[in-house]
Amino acid sequence: MVGLKLPAIARARRRRTSEAAMDRFTESLTASYSDSIVDVLDDLTDNFLITDPAIAGHPIVFASRGFLAMSGYSREEVIGRNGRIFQGPATDRRSVMEIREAIRSERTIQISLLNYRKDGSPHWILFHLSPVVADGRVIHFLAVQVPITKKRRRFERSGIAFGACRDEVREELGYRCEISVDSFHDTDNRGLEAEELQEANDLEKQKAANAAKNILSILKYYRNHTDRVLCGKRCSIASIPSLSSSLNISLGRIKQSFVLTDPCLPDMPIVYASDAFLSLTGYTRQEVLGRNCRFLNGPGTDVEALQEIKDGILADQVCKARILNYRKDESSFWNLLHISPVRNATGKVAFHVWVSINEDSKDVHGLTPEMRQFSAVAAVKVAVRSLSAAGPSRSSS
Repeated sequence: MVGLKLPAIARARRRRTSEAAMDRFTESLTASYSDSIVDVLDDLTDNFLITDPAIAGHPIVFASRGFLAMSGYSREEVIGRNGRIFQGPATDRRSVMEIREAIRSERTIQISLLNYRKDGSPHWILFHLSPVVADGRVIHFLAVQVPITKKRRRFERSGIAFGACRDEVREELGYRCEISVDSFHDTDNRGLEAEELQEANDLEKQKAANAAKNILSILKYYRNHTDRVLCGKRCSIASIPSLSSSLNISLGRIKQSFVLTDPCLPDMPIVYASDAFLSLTGYTRQEVLGRNCRFLNGPGTDVEALQEIKDGILADQVCKARILNYRKDESSFWNLLHISPVRNATGKVAFHVWVSINEDSKDVHGLTPEMRQFSAVAAVKVAVRSLSAAGPSRSSS
């Protein structure tokens, strides 16, 4: 009987893990809007996605019913993933780079794009991307997708493997994409459409723009009419200049536990927290941003070590400490802390990076804590300097 129960237990654990992950991404919306925003968006018939550049990997945090029907994916297969999963071998890389540049510069873009459904079939869409701005900062991106009316010209090529399904999709979903052109029957008008650029007509362009305008107005309304009274700590986040989306995305690729603090603001608040830091401490991003790093201190924290850290920061010097910190659940851990000033392209200290490593943790690659700290600091410095050299490192207000 025990043996029979194990698979069920494993499935239950995977289901709970999946539900927890979904809740985390849903929080990206409910933290910024009314708690009912998901239900409101779910009633819309447009094909669209909402992404969060502040979360590592710039993942999708909402997918509309229309988009799911168009793409063939379920919501669980899409939420938490990057939009790259919809690209394939014939997706134009220049178009992808244009979209990335629009994200970096936080501007609207409308462009024709060849995407792929879950079954591997290609389809042309008009991709309309808009930044979602609140309190002068970009908090999400809205991607409306309108199918482009197909032209009837097609390639008549035989013997070509239909390898359109993304490798990572096959691996994660166990999906088989072993279809050849010879055996492909275009019964639902889903033939090979990748032979030439498909341009949207004026009606499709207007449809995408109108849908984006409507969704943005809904998001604005439900941000201004929240279901709950926000605490003072949460409201203070609005007064913190936000990082640009491109910097958020670059920092999100760094897997170590760290935060960035802004020395130019009163009390040096945290302006960025990595996913690994949130996992280590048990706090959510909304509970961390805007606070001073001392919120992790507790009754066993060494006061002299805190003073040494303060002196090092004021002198813009690198400082290291082994300090007792506390998680949200009040459990303690020895934090191997490495703090370093981060200068922008002009040489000015723009941030301080605080890399936190649990003394009891082991690195899967066998790296020492010092090596992990140096790696994280170096990656943060490269991200800040490269983006500040290319343009402003903050969202314009």
